[in-house]
Amino acid sequence: MPELPEVETVRRGLAPVMEGAVIRDVMLRRPDLRFPFPEDFSSRISGRRVVAMGRRAKYLLADLEDGMVVVMHLGMSGAFRVERVVESGDNLSSATIAGEMFRYPRSENRTHDHVVFSLDEAAGTNMRIVYNDPRRFGFMTLVPRDALDQHPYFVNLGLEPTGNALDAAHLASVLKGKVAPLKAALLDQRNIAGLGNIYVCEALHRAGLSPRRASGTLVTRQGRPGAGAVRLATSIREVIDAAIAAGGSTLRDHRQADGELGYFQHSFLVYGREGEACPRSGCRGTVARITQSGRSTFFCPQCQR
Repeated sequence: MPELPEVETVRRGLAPVMEGAVIRDVMLRRPDLRFPFPEDFSSRISGRRVVAMGRRAKYLLADLEDGMVVVMHLGMSGAFRVERVVESGDNLSSATIAGEMFRYPRSENRTHDHVVFSLDEAAGTNMRIVYNDPRRFGFMTLVPRDALDQHPYFVNLGLEPTGNALDAAHLASVLKGKVAPLKAALLDQRNIAGLGNIYVCEALHRAGLSPRRASGTLVTRQGRPGAGAVRLATSIREVIDAAIAAGGSTLRDHRQADGELGYFQHSFLVYGREGEACPRSGCRGTVARITQSGRSTFFCPQCQR
């Protein structure tokens, strides 16, 4: 499933095309994705201008001028393709934007093109944004902006793992007294929003912390962050920032908004490297893989304490 850096990469690709554009119409080629579309979904957003493209955790947010937000989740295989509509004789046909925007991100099979947004840009250019999703685990819905924070998708989400707000003090506040394994606590979206399996493994290795360690051991008896919490907060921010800069990680499905592969996977220190030598300088350990909560965890048992 795409993690936060992949979703942020998609947001950055969509923003230049969608922000300021008017949604002329929306074609739904099926009544549902993972869930049914909201009633009158097409008519409720047609004719509305997109004022901002945002993200919260792993959700894409298209703010409309009437105060509604189109909430979109990529699921496991969802992707967007942007096409410029060009005149061809008496007809309109689509053409990918050469050298700029979306080629065919995850699937080239157009039978999986389930949603088509037709846009009128401020410059007068006609564009189409096509949502393609072979597995149909993605979904779209409409939520009023002033009710977004209290919506069931968002009300329990924790702090974003980007920016300086995620610091050791915040980790101490959410980990204090917890006996759950550290990796499980970091994957809990109520503690930190948007962290996924890959980047938790990478952050824990950078911080030198075992994924099996009890979460509360990073907090002192007085409730203050220990040295491990300080290292971990820094590692999380660094890993997420580096992954976003690299366009995310391409393991199977993900591509960037311009169709290119993300390349952060080439920077993995432990994820997917079972049996390889630990890359930490001076460590003679070997990367191991264990299963936690049904997910593969990669770490070095020797230097991650």
